[in-house]
Amino acid sequence: MQGKHLYEYAIIRLMPRVERGEFLNIGVILYCKPKKFLRLKFVLNVDRLRVFGDELDLDDLRTYLQAIERICQGDKTAGPIAGLDLPSRFRWLTATRSTILQTSRSHAGFCDDPQQTMERLFVEYVL
Repeated sequence: MQGKHLYEYAIIRLMPRVERGEFLNIGVILYCKPKKFLRLKFVLNVDRLRVFGDELDLDDLRTYLQAIERICQGDKTAGPIAGLDLPSRFRWLTATRSTILQTSRSHAGFCDDPQQTMERLFVEYVL
């Protein structure tokens, strides 16, 4: 597998009523250590989100997702987690939690280009 790089990814899920277990895939977070790559891509499709009713505050949700994005980028204004190394940030972001934003278990694979792989996963699992 010369030229291939190990990567890990998780799907970001919106679960507005945690107790019901219903969710909608809204993003992908991908980490590739050899390429020093940790990025998030998300979409808030209002038409698809309507299935959960009108209780969702989209502005708050967007703010939370942008905070995750800033942690991925290592933006120091995003708090102490953003100051951790890439693997630690990925592990923290994909840790099990009981909030309206959750991630799938992480999965692994090999890729040539992590950005292209993230785009492919985004289309496959989110759009």
